[in-house]
Amino acid sequence: MCLAIPARVIALEPDDMAVVAFEGVRKRISVTLLDEVAEGDYVLVHVGYALRRLSEDEAARTLALMNEAGILGDELAEMTGGAA
Repeated sequence: MCLAIPARVIALEPDDMAVVAFEGVRKRISVTLLDEVAEGDYVLVHVGYALRRLSEDEAARTLALMNEAGILGDELAEMTGGAA
Protein backbone atom coordinates (compact mmCIF):
# COMPACT_ATOMS: atom_id res chain seq x y z
CA MET A 1 0.00 0.00 0.00
CA CYS A 2 1.28 3.48 -0.69
CA LEU A 3 -0.61 6.36 0.88
CA ALA A 4 0.37 9.96 1.52
CA ILE A 5 1.73 10.62 4.99
CA PRO A 6 1.89 13.92 6.90
CA ALA A 7 5.39 15.14 7.77
CA ARG A 8 6.91 18.37 9.12
CA VAL A 9 9.29 20.39 6.96
CA ILE A 10 12.55 20.74 8.86
CA ALA A 11 14.73 22.31 6.16
CA LEU A 12 14.31 23.96 2.79
CA GLU A 13 16.94 23.25 0.14
CA PRO A 14 17.72 24.69 -3.31
CA ASP A 15 15.85 23.55 -6.42
CA ASP A 16 12.44 23.15 -4.73
CA MET A 17 13.64 20.44 -2.37
CA ALA A 18 13.05 20.07 1.37
CA VAL A 19 13.83 17.69 4.21
CA VAL A 20 10.82 16.43 6.15
CA ALA A 21 10.63 14.44 9.37
CA PHE A 22 8.23 12.11 11.08
CA GLU A 23 8.83 9.69 13.96
CA GLY A 24 12.60 10.04 13.64
CA VAL A 25 12.51 9.39 9.89
CA ARG A 26 13.99 12.11 7.68
CA LYS A 27 13.45 12.20 3.96
CA ARG A 28 14.44 14.57 1.18
CA ILE A 29 11.41 15.42 -0.97
CA SER A 30 10.34 17.77 -3.74
CA VAL A 31 8.11 20.73 -2.87
CA THR A 32 7.78 21.85 -6.49
CA LEU A 33 4.02 21.19 -6.50
CA LEU A 34 3.40 23.75 -3.73
CA ASP A 35 3.09 27.49 -4.23
CA GLU A 36 4.77 28.19 -0.91
CA VAL A 37 6.18 26.21 1.97
CA ALA A 38 8.19 27.16 5.04
CA GLU A 39 10.18 25.36 7.68
CA GLY A 40 7.79 24.11 10.34
CA ASP A 41 4.92 23.57 7.89
CA TYR A 42 3.21 20.19 7.72
CA VAL A 43 2.87 18.68 4.27
CA LEU A 44 1.23 15.58 2.85
CA VAL A 45 4.01 13.47 1.26
CA HIS A 46 3.47 10.86 -1.46
CA VAL A 47 6.26 9.15 -3.45
CA GLY A 48 8.78 11.88 -2.70
CA TYR A 49 6.53 14.89 -3.38
CA ALA A 50 4.73 17.26 -1.05
CA LEU A 51 1.16 17.34 -2.38
CA ARG A 52 -0.30 20.02 -0.12
CA ARG A 53 0.17 21.85 3.15
CA LEU A 54 -1.75 20.75 6.25
CA SER A 55 -2.46 22.35 9.59
CA GLU A 56 -0.73 20.77 12.57
CA ASP A 57 -4.15 19.58 13.84
CA GLU A 58 -5.05 17.99 10.50
CA ALA A 59 -1.66 16.24 10.38
CA ALA A 60 -2.14 14.90 13.92
CA ARG A 61 -5.68 13.65 13.14
CA THR A 62 -4.52 11.94 9.96
CA LEU A 63 -1.61 10.25 11.71
CA ALA A 64 -3.88 9.09 14.54
CA LEU A 65 -6.32 7.57 12.03
CA MET A 66 -3.49 5.86 10.14
CA ASN A 67 -2.12 4.48 13.41
CA GLU A 68 -5.58 3.27 14.47
CA ALA A 69 -6.02 1.53 11.11
CA GLY A 70 -2.64 -0.16 11.55
CA ILE A 71 -1.09 1.25 8.39
CA LEU A 72 1.32 3.80 9.84
CA GLY A 73 4.17 1.30 10.22
CA ASP A 74 3.80 0.16 6.62
CA GLU A 75 3.91 3.72 5.34
CA LEU A 76 7.01 4.54 7.40
CA ALA A 77 8.71 1.43 6.04
CA GLU A 78 7.90 2.50 2.47
CA MET A 79 9.12 6.02 3.21
CA THR A 80 12.51 4.67 4.30
CA GLY A 81 12.73 1.93 1.71
CA GLY A 82 12.52 -0.83 4.33
CA ALA A 83 10.11 -3.66 4.93
CA ALA A 84 7.28 -3.43 7.42
